[in-house]
Order: sequence, then structure tokens, then C-alpha cells
Amino acid sequence: MGKNKRLKQNGGQSKKHKPSKLTRASGISKPQQQAQKQKQNNTSNNSKLKSHTQPTIPFSPSENILLIGEGDLSFACSLITHHGCTNITATVLESEAELKEKYPHVEENIRLLEGGGGCVRYGIDAGKMKPWTGNGAKKGSGGGMDRIFFNFPHVGGKSTDVNRQVRYNQELLVSFFKHALPSLSPTHGSSIIVTLFEGEPYTLWNIRDLARHSGLEVALSFRFQASAYPGYKHARTLGV
Repeated sequence: MGKNKRLKQNGGQSKKHKPSKLTRASGISKPQQQAQKQKQNNTSNNSKLKSHTQPTIPFSPSENILLIGEGDLSFACSLITHHGCTNITATVLESEAELKEKYPHVEENIRLLEGGGGCVRYGIDAGKMKPWTGNGAKKGSGGGMDRIFFNFPHVGGKSTDVNRQVRYNQELLVSFFKHALPSLSPTHGSSIIVTLFEGEPYTLWNIRDLARHSGLEVALSFRFQASAYPGYKHARTLGV
């Protein structure tokens, strides 16, 4: 299970979704009232718990969305098919030929993505990419992306040296932040979203500090629920 870190420029204080706090009503109720009151409390509590378990979907159909390191493009297809998003630019590190060789089924995803209004860009290195513009962005007005999404970034490799892996992945994130910032729309609320697995070694990356040093701050942290994106399959980095 992973968590999303939603980052933005010039935002407010850090916020984090937490379970609703359930409290017991004070005072003593009459016996005939107690059952009814308990039923009402249970209904209220169940409603709160149900609301809390609803997945956070940080995208909307009207937004310009840039997806980084998209793998087999199944996430992009899910955004189009199940969440109504159309202004999607999905990027992959591989060339088109390499991507099709790596994921034989990807041609169907490419057709679905492009048929739904999105596009694929090949050979894009997250740490070296140039600024992106989206639909409606004016020249010289800054980037055009409302959401820039990097799903489970990792440099790959089979090294068992934890410190080296941590350092390399920190360097990847810092470089990504540096090159993603110019692509963010100046519109209030635009954000960069990064998904990481929970636990070590990912907690050692200290993504919050990396973001702050890059001119960003954490606006929201929430649990990533893959089930909210039907058809999405996590494609692991080669060698990881």
C-alpha cells in the first residue's frame, strides 16, 4: 500500500487526512431513549467511517494532467475510462519500440489513451524534462499543468546498498521537482503528486524535506488506493 504526497507552491500549513475521532456522548439516558440514541450514534459513526474509507481522487475531468514514468499506461487509461479525464499527457522513459517490447499489451492502451483525448510522449526523463504546457496555457504565463503525477518513482537497479539506493532516489526526486516546477500552472491549487510505498527504505528518502528544499510544501497526504483505478496495474522498474 502506498501514500500520495500532494505538493504545491505557496500553500497553507501541512495537512494530513486522519480517521474521524469518535466520542461517547456524556450524560445518562433513560432506558427507553438509550436504544434509540445508540442506534442514531451507530448510524452516525458508520456514516463517518464509510466516508473516511472513500478513496481520495486528486484529479478532475477539467484539469490538464501530466503523468510521469507511466509504465504500461494503464493508469492513464483508467483516468480516461473511469474518471472522465481527457487532458492527459502521459510520459514514459522508453522509446515507443522499447515500450512495446517491454509491454506487449501496451498498444491497446495507447489506442485507448489517444482515442480518449490524451497523448503519449516517449523518451522523457523525469529529471531532465523541459517545461510542459497544457490546453489553454498562454505563452509566457508559466506552465500549463494543473496536476503533475509521479507514481511510485524509483531509479531501478539491483543494488543491495540501501544508502546508495536512498541517495540515488533522493537525487531523482530533487531533479524531478526542479524540472516539474516550471510546468505547474500559475492557477491556485495546482500541485505535484508523488506516490511512495510505506515503510523503509522509502521513509528514508525524506520526501517532505526534499520538497521543501525545492520550493514546495506538503499540502495533503493521503492513502493511495489502487482499487479506485480499475484496470491499473503497477509496473515495477526493471531490476527493482
